[in-house]
Amino acid sequence: QVQLVESGGGLVQPGGSLRLSCVASGTFFSIFLVGWYRQAPGKQRELVAAITRGGNTDYADSVKGRFTISRDNAKNTVYLQMSGLKPEDTAVYYCNAKLAVHDYWGQGTQVTVSS
Repeated sequence: QVQLVESGGGLVQPGGSLRLSCVASGTFFSIFLVGWYRQAPGKQRELVAAITRGGNTDYADSVKGRFTISRDNAKNTVYLQMSGLKPEDTAVYYCNAKLAVHDYWGQGTQVTVSS
């Protein structure tokens, strides 16, 4: 069993930066595929960024060049560094960890980009 806890969300002005953290409890987190998703009001949840056990990364086109996903396996933590934030980045951001049939979600953290 893996529990995920996100933190780091908040209110930021356009152009600003935030770093989200996803801390996992349980063992073997280092071998999970971990992704950050977001869901804005009235929209479907979408994948923002993902990182494999080997550190390979992938990004949604809308955040390429602005967001960076990374992981620190010693701390059981995955980060999402967000810069150049835009109002359209406003959403609840969720951490997800997958391994075979196992699929875990955090409770989400709100990111609001507004002046």
